[in-house]
Amino acid sequence: MSNALKVPEIFGSLVFSDSVMKEKLPKEIYKSLKNTIESGNDLDITVANIVASAMKDWALEKGATHYTHWFQPMTGITAEKHDSFISPQSDGKVIMEFSGKELIKGEPDASSFPSGGLRATFEARGYTAWDPTSYAFIKDNSLCIPTIFCSYGGEVLDKKMPLLRSMELISKQASRVLNLFGDKDVSYVNSTVGPEQEYFLVDRASFLKRKDLRFTGRTLFGAKPPKGQELEDHYFGSIRPRVMAFMEDLNKELWKLGILAKTEHNEVAPAQHELAPVFTTTNIAVDHNQLTMEIMKRVAERHGMACLLHEKPFAGVNGSGKHNNWSLSTNTGINLFHPGKNPIANKRFLLFLAAIIKAVDEHQDLLRISVASAGNDHRLGANEAPPAIVSMFLGDELTSVLESIETGCEYNCVKSNKMQTGVNVLPDFKKDTTDRNRTSPFAFTGNKFEFRMLGSSFSVSGPNIILNTIVADALSEFADRLEKATDIASEVDAIVKDTVVKHKRIIFNGNNYAKEWVVEAEKRGLLNLKSTPEALPYFVSKKNIKLFSKYKIFTEPEIRSRCELLLENYYKVINIEALTMLDMTRKDILPAVYEYGKMLAEAAKANKDIGIDISSSGEVALAGKISKLSTILYKKAETLEKALISAGDYHGDTASLANFCKDSILSEMQELRVIADELETLVGAKYWPFPAYGEILYSV
Repeated sequence: MSNALKVPEIFGSLVFSDSVMKEKLPKEIYKSLKNTIESGNDLDITVANIVASAMKDWALEKGATHYTHWFQPMTGITAEKHDSFISPQSDGKVIMEFSGKELIKGEPDASSFPSGGLRATFEARGYTAWDPTSYAFIKDNSLCIPTIFCSYGGEVLDKKMPLLRSMELISKQASRVLNLFGDKDVSYVNSTVGPEQEYFLVDRASFLKRKDLRFTGRTLFGAKPPKGQELEDHYFGSIRPRVMAFMEDLNKELWKLGILAKTEHNEVAPAQHELAPVFTTTNIAVDHNQLTMEIMKRVAERHGMACLLHEKPFAGVNGSGKHNNWSLSTNTGINLFHPGKNPIANKRFLLFLAAIIKAVDEHQDLLRISVASAGNDHRLGANEAPPAIVSMFLGDELTSVLESIETGCEYNCVKSNKMQTGVNVLPDFKKDTTDRNRTSPFAFTGNKFEFRMLGSSFSVSGPNIILNTIVADALSEFADRLEKATDIASEVDAIVKDTVVKHKRIIFNGNNYAKEWVVEAEKRGLLNLKSTPEALPYFVSKKNIKLFSKYKIFTEPEIRSRCELLLENYYKVINIEALTMLDMTRKDILPAVYEYGKMLAEAAKANKDIGIDISSSGEVALAGKISKLSTILYKKAETLEKALISAGDYHGDTASLANFCKDSILSEMQELRVIADELETLVGAKYWPFPAYGEILYSV
């Protein structure tokens, strides 16, 4: 009997999917629910009751005993409160019940979730409300119902509700434009996403021995190992058996939940890997990515490993990002970013391309803010990730098309040539008309745009709220012009030309890592927001408050609260890291150094006692060097502690506190680390209190 995994049979087996609903629900109820999902109409309570009953029966068949409203608060992770299906009866027994009311609305305590000052701590009431556009699923024997989360006063407290608003917004504005083009059968436009997820796998025993990894997700100390990534032998290399077993197990768990896990491979750094899914609707892609990160950690633990999702777990090797592949597709199956055989003749494509160019140029600040965090600041700008300067890569062909439109010169179509391999037995194949640019923050890659600045631990909700909103804003402006035009085709040409002339500064096809680009970007007037504290004040600019308020994505108080939360999170992360460094220095590193120094001193004394001249001995020289460095380390720890105490002077002023952390605390932490890392290279391995980089990176 074959033990082969039958993927089609297990795929989505734990999801209350469209096919399950079609099977389990009465025909009219199914039709009514589909109408609610596709048209946004109100859900009738009678329909909700029948759906809830069917959902419960299906969940019980799958072994579920509880249900939970699964939501995404502003912590960046998910939250859930579990209730059982049991309902007590008068005879002392129980039955299993689940009503439409329980499906539609939940009431978790909202007082302990971050709100950025939107509500007082004592105001506890909050609501979760079912999002029927995202399928319910079973996890840990609980029926998980995807929901939005808001306060008693209606303020948005989560990452899903503004995402749904932005999706409706871009659908409305894109449909306006398409209807003017004559595409009258287009009733809805979906934003779609495929988020590539990078991560590290390390041995769990080593992970547990490192306080920094356990408390902060990254190593705060660590000398460079003899071998890092310089041989470039890990990227796309043969996957080790232990990692392959993890990947096989992970795929199985993800497929059961209907997650379209597609591609897996080794990444650049040792112990680093990547998982990429197939594109799906943005709302579902966000839910799936949150689940993917959670399940990665769980499966890794099952295999005796730890999955690290921090943007920079190890100094000296590449950190981890998350590439957000974003596109737009109509309900009729058309990808709006597919150029066609001759892009210059495809006016619809060029108009949507112009909307992207305009949006990215006008809202560089928002795109940078959408990827801002203490963790990602370590990564952006290094030769492993795009710089903090936002720009667009379009490639040679599209850039030539736009130049011809701007100048009015005739465009010579770049033909796709055959790739000449020089080996007769190999088949000829066509090569693309342009190369890829891995250094670009925002790159056109054929039929989508790849936003490459996200950190690996990020919820992809925030960046896609921004992308949907800013592109919708540009499309709204274009639609206004087209609706007033007497000649649609001529007006499209004029809009594209006007956009290229005004916003071409954002297009850059060269090396974003080059120092020359930083100079050139400044000449072009592009923003270079190198850190989170530098970027976040732009969030509450008049321009951005007006944008979000106009389209009812966020109210002004909600925008200000999110800015406050991001600044507060930045400080808290750095404060935790600094406290962890002090703890490790004083309780682990210094005692180990003193013990090793004592051993050296005793060895030198023993030699002296038997008449050996120790005046120039290695023991004495090494002990002296270690003693000097340990004194410096002790003093650096004292200085760092004083800096942390000084941070209290900024209580109540999160912007100033975040800048103090960036300018003072981080520099003190780095100085402390330099000394500790040098000591690591001098102290015997059996004395050093935690696993070194070489052991961690090459132990799986």
